[in-house]
Amino acid sequence: MTVLRDLHDVLLLDLDGTVYAGKDPIPGAVEALSGGSEKQYFVTNNASRAPEDVAEHLRGLGFDTTAEFVVTSSEAGARVLAGKLDQGSRVLVVGTDALANEITKVGLVPVRSADDDPVAVVQGHSVDTGWKMLAEAVLAIRAGALWVATNIDATLPTERGLVLGNGSMVAAVRNATEIEPIVAGKPAAPIMHDAIERSGARSALVVGDRLDTDIAGANEIDLPSLLVLTGVSTAAELLRAPRRLQPTHIGADLGVLNEDETASRVGSKTGWTVGIENEVLSVQYSGDGAPDAFEGALATLHVAWSGSAFSDVRFEGDRLGDLRSLLGC
Repeated sequence: MTVLRDLHDVLLLDLDGTVYAGKDPIPGAVEALSGGSEKQYFVTNNASRAPEDVAEHLRGLGFDTTAEFVVTSSEAGARVLAGKLDQGSRVLVVGTDALANEITKVGLVPVRSADDDPVAVVQGHSVDTGWKMLAEAVLAIRAGALWVATNIDATLPTERGLVLGNGSMVAAVRNATEIEPIVAGKPAAPIMHDAIERSGARSALVVGDRLDTDIAGANEIDLPSLLVLTGVSTAAELLRAPRRLQPTHIGADLGVLNEDETASRVGSKTGWTVGIENEVLSVQYSGDGAPDAFEGALATLHVAWSGSAFSDVRFEGDRLGDLRSLLGC
């Protein structure tokens, strides 16, 4: 047996929805990440806090880490701007002081008003962002300022449920300017390249809860990935997921990192017969014992993602109700 985590020298772990939801850790996450020999880097699209604050939060929840192992979209956004602007250029910051500090670290000057003639705008998540700051961003962008969004997550997981994320605020500015921002966070490549460079990874595994950011980000730079079903994305979204959103592994939670890697890998499974004929995806189980819905999903997705078109799904027999529900059919 080869344990999944043992195949990789670095885990690139998402935060919200993967290791915690709001102020609470995901059940079992601390235990799942303990004891491995690989390096663990926490890669987050949330630009509202400094790496030191993120690390302190993680330690308070029981995770063993330091700021050195935290990679944020605010850092990635600042690096993108530093590569495009002259030192000392003014950047309008729509976000927290932590984001403004990252702008300062790369030799740029953060400002808070379009009247300060910024040559760029950087927009990141802040619970305090309101109409006034969005209006400043619109004014600057319409005047020709370069626009970088730290991330475009439409929602943000909290202990109370999903709330609007930075992507929803970005959408408002996009609508008012008819301009597309440069995106620094997942699924865009800048933050992923930052994480690989800092970790020195040779065989990294990207771990996250969102198809549109974590998994797409892994596929953007050809890394294997693990989708955990503890946050935003659900198994029901997987059946017709396009190639750029298809994970290598799928698990109920981070516990699968400590299991045989074949238990979470999308692929054919003993006892399961899945095929496509006349645009019908058919699923049948003939193994011993009761069918395992999760195992069946991995086998079904293996064929569904093969490239052959299908317009209907047929579950043969009366024992596959759990699989049907899991896949939202």
